[in-house]
Order: sequence, then structure tokens, then C-alpha cells
Amino acid sequence: MGCFHSKTTHPNSPEDLPALPDSHKPDPGNGDDANEGGWQVAAFKEYGLSELRRATNEFSTDCIVSESGEKAPNVVYKGKLEGNLLIGQAEAAGVGKLRHKRLVNLIGCCAEGDERLLVAEYMPNDTLSKHLFHWDKQPLPWEMRVRVAYHVAQALDHCSMENRKIYHDLNAYRILFDEDGDPRLSSFGLMKNSRDGKSYSTNLAYTPPEFLRTGRIIPESVIYSYGTVLLDLLSGKHIPPSHALDLIRGKNALLLMDSSLDGQYANDDATKLVELASKCLQFEARERPDIKFLLTSVAPLQKQKEVASHVLMGLTKNTTVLPTMLSPLGKACARMDLTAVHDILLKTGYKDEEGAENELSFQEWTQQVQDILNTKKFGDIAFRDKDFKNAIEYYSKLVVMMSVPSATVFARRAFSYLMNDQAELALRDAMQAQVCIPDWPTAFYLQALALSKLGMETDAQDMLNDGAAFEAKRSNSWRA
Repeated sequence: MGCFHSKTTHPNSPEDLPALPDSHKPDPGNGDDANEGGWQVAAFKEYGLSELRRATNEFSTDCIVSESGEKAPNVVYKGKLEGNLLIGQAEAAGVGKLRHKRLVNLIGCCAEGDERLLVAEYMPNDTLSKHLFHWDKQPLPWEMRVRVAYHVAQALDHCSMENRKIYHDLNAYRILFDEDGDPRLSSFGLMKNSRDGKSYSTNLAYTPPEFLRTGRIIPESVIYSYGTVLLDLLSGKHIPPSHALDLIRGKNALLLMDSSLDGQYANDDATKLVELASKCLQFEARERPDIKFLLTSVAPLQKQKEVASHVLMGLTKNTTVLPTMLSPLGKACARMDLTAVHDILLKTGYKDEEGAENELSFQEWTQQVQDILNTKKFGDIAFRDKDFKNAIEYYSKLVVMMSVPSATVFARRAFSYLMNDQAELALRDAMQAQVCIPDWPTAFYLQALALSKLGMETDAQDMLNDGAAFEAKRSNSWRA
């Protein structure tokens, strides 16, 4: 068995688990240098068996995260170490002491009697296999798949530099997602019962050819397995390498692509990733690229490096229960679904400002009024067409021209600022919208969205709660 340990809060009792003081990673999870940014993990230590028994409630079945299977043959538990640190537990044969934020890092071990236990970080957001092949809410988006490919290459590169060039049975079950939604490579693939690389448990159709010939794996075998992971990412299903290579040779590479990804990628990018998979899957080990080649090939394919992984995956990062009375806009802001927010703002239009559009009809028709109407029209067209830079420009002119401020204009400009990575300006405009209509839920929800973008999750949650409260108040007044 072994143990997983995490700096995250427990999903069922967040107030019980303080953040681990010596393990944090403030970056969005996709920095090019994976060892910078203040990231660190607690030093490797030895635990007593009694401590691990207490942590898992005597290895209770209630603490089991996953059980034996073809791809994950070890029982995995979760529990709490002293100090309420979240852990999980799995059988393994050896101990590694690598430290890297692209790995599920081992932080301890236990060796008492016949027991050999490992303690590692706990990954709460499932495996790549789950997100690719058994997803519930949404398929894994293209940009996240590219990020997985890059992060795994980073992890393998670090292992290689640390002279751990053999990774056993690399597959979608070995890649897990942490509390931020960042993909990490399990350390357990670095540790097999056999010390000379004689063990390999994956399906024969995905096994490196040299293992079938000699019963051994070599560093180049890891590249082959990386190629099979690329096939999984491209297709969203298990495709035997031989079949994939037949399609590639027949110039039908795009037939490999997951149909759920339509419209998410450029054909050139998909072709490059397919070609990289083909290079990795060469029959002769010497013809496969090295890890550095993988890194330099995948890096340019990342187009949304600034977007946090949990946003791309549609995960709610904090564990606080969201208020139940949330409108569709509130829910979209809570999950940071910018596409849905934009659609809802478009459909809502200016109807929350009763009489605002008719106000000008009672004024003297002047050139100034015509200019205001034209500026508003051009701003709305730019907003509709997702031309957010021009939307900001027109709405900024409109704010100066209008004698009565418009909450909707501030809201639309706030969203446009968000789409231009200007969260502070977005927050300012959402607050101005609240000044215009003090009990307007939209203003609170947009503030929550901006605060989340700024990493201020607690304040964002407060704004969602406030918005929900005004939502409930409106609903009750309508019923009355």
C-alpha cells in the first residue's frame, strides 16, 4: 500500500483542513519552468504504521478511493495525517524522492514487518482516463489535451534528468488531476517490483515492440507509451497503435480526431500532434524522438497558457457549496463559463433598465442624441460579434456622452475587459453597474467573475451569495 497526501481542503469538511504551509503553487499551473514560482513539497519522511492506520481509520473500506483493476492494480485509500492533512494510500514496491510539480510527489514511506507503504500527494480530480473516456459533464477540451501532453513531457524530462529514464506502463490511468485541475504524472510508474524493467502490465496491443521481443523495456519504450497517450488525447478513445499508424500512412490522420473537438483546434495543430504520435510509435526504438524533442514540439501548440486548468475543465476550484438560488447567469459566472455569460448578456439586453431605451425619445432630437445612439449601436454590434476591444472603445465613449449612466453598458464593458485579461478594470465596471442599480444580481455576479479571475475566491463567493440573495428577493416579490 501507499499513501496520498494533499495541501487541499477536504471536500466534505473544508473548515477542518488548513492549507499545508510548506506545499503550495501560486502559478496557474502552466509555467514553462516547472521548478520556479515558489512551489515546493514537504520533505520525504518515514511514517509509522500505526499513524497510517489512524489516518485511514484502520484502512476502512469507507476510505477506499479505487480498488484493484487491470490498469490500477493497487487498492487506494484516502485519509488524514496528523494535522488534518488529506491523504490517500496505495500498494507499491519502492520509494522515490523526486520533487516536481508535474509529478504526484511521494512524501513518505512506512516499512514495518511485511508492510511496505508509500505516502504521496492526493489528487482529487480523477484520472485522464476518466476525463477522456468516461466523462459526465463535458469532454476534455482541446487546449486541455495539449496541456496534458506538455505537462507529461515535462514530468518525463525531469525524471530523465534525474537519471530515472524508465517509466513503467505509461497510460491514461497514470495521469491524474490535482485540486487546480493541473495534470500530473503518477510517481508509481517509476517503481515496479522488477528492478531491471521486466514488468509491463498494459494490453499487448499498446505494448512497446521491444518488450514483446525481449521482455524488457528501455528508455525509448517510454517514448512509445507517450505516443499511445497522444493517441488517446487525439481520439478520445482507445485506438491500437497499429490501426492509428495505418490511418496516418493512408493520409487519413484527421479520422483519428475526437468528433467532440470539432471547431476547437486548427487542422495544422492537430496534424502536428498526429505526426508527433507517429514518430513516437516507430517500431525501431532508435527512430523515436527523445524527451527534449517532445517538449519543443508540443510547447508551440499551447494557445491559452494564461487560462487556469480548472477553468478550461469547468471545475469549481473552491469547495464551498454554492447557493441554490442562482440564475443561469449566476451559475455561468460561478463556473467561469465565459461563453455562457456572453450569450446570457446578449439575450438579456437592456431589459433590466426599464425605460432606459425610451428615455431619449422624450428629449429634443439633436445631433448629440444621434451620436449617442450611433455609439451605443456600434458598441452593441461589437459586443455581439465578440469584438471586445472595439466594444470597450465604443462603450467608453458612451459612458462619457450619456447624462444618465447605464448599468448594462458598464456590465458589457466589464465583460469585455474580462475577455481582454483586464480583470481589475472589469471589477471596477461591475461595481459601477451596482451603483447604477444597487440590487441588480448581474452586477454582483460579474463582480464574482472578476474576483475569481483575480484569485480572490472568498470575495467571489460572497458576491455570488449576495447576487443569489437579490435573486431570491426579486423572485419573492414577483410571486407576491
